[in-house]
Amino acid sequence: MRTLAEDTRPEAERVLIGLLRGASPKRKLAMVLSANRTARLLALTGLRERHPGESRARLQRRLADFWLGPELATKVYGPLPDHE
Repeated sequence: MRTLAEDTRPEAERVLIGLLRGASPKRKLAMVLSANRTARLLALTGLRERHPGESRARLQRRLADFWLGPELATKVYGPLPDHE
């Protein structure tokens, strides 16, 4: 049997899927929110590395471009300013 992840044994994947299926809706939501927070933190860390010295506000605005796409981020937050 082929697994969803190449580095996971079929028995381990069956256990994981069973645990996920048995989790309450509250627990599943908590896992999704945690994954979302982690993804935002990783994206913000990458932006800090690519744009050292930028203010927190400007990095947050860049994150909006990344997360929402430049077009929607501009509609919501206005254009990314050239200078602060």
